Amino acid sequence: MGIGSRVFASKSNPLVFLLPSLASTQLSFKSILNRTPSPTTTFRVQRMASRASASPSSITGGDDNNRPAPAANAEVSASSAIDFLSLCHRLKTTKRAGWVRRDVKDPESIADHMYRMGLMALIASDIPGVDRDKCIKMAIVHDIAEAIVGDITPSDGISKAEKSRREQEALDHMCKLLGGGARAKEVGELWMEYEENSSPEAKIVKDFDKVEMILQALEYENGKATYKILLSK
Repeated sequence: MGIGSRVFASKSNPLVFLLPSLASTQLSFKSILNRTPSPTTTFRVQRMASRASASPSSITGGDDNNRPAPAANAEVSASSAIDFLSLCHRLKTTKRAGWVRRDVKDPESIADHMYRMGLMALIASDIPGVDRDKCIKMAIVHDIAEAIVGDITPSDGISKAEKSRREQEALDHMCKLLGGGARAKEVGELWMEYEENSSPEAKIVKDFDKVEMILQALEYENGKATYKILLSK
């Protein structure tokens, strides 16, 4: 099966999506670098900066204990967002343990894996009764607890129950770090829904998880074969 071919799921879950060919994408890097931001874009950036600077979390000398609790639908504060995103940086630097154990050179990170799963959900065909946007969000957060606990695999000798406990504890910490508002609640609910496989969206994203791993394995195998051919010349 070629990398640019169509990938089909099982008949019981008929997902059909197409991995686009990079060769067909015409993108001028120079034109992007030379692009001047529009007045609208500039205004939006300035407004976002003003909101951040005016938020209670950015004011020094204040008493955190005296601040009112955020409303359920309040926006995430600038400091909470930065703390949360800084922690999520570990997802970019933590390599997927399965590939590390197989001595894959420069293996993908957890974030690499989640990103392509998000793209799979984005380009997936519409399926009746399935919320595609929810699938995209779930793909983005399904391994987010690994920013703290790392990529735990069966070969680590940790039981499923203990793995689940550690990840739940990590997820709770991350949601508190995010401020505990509506956005944190959404992240927590999406993660739990995936873990419990309790919705059509969760089942589809779990399929994406398997397909992405298979695709990555094929790419590593093809890369290894190419390397062997180059050495033989």
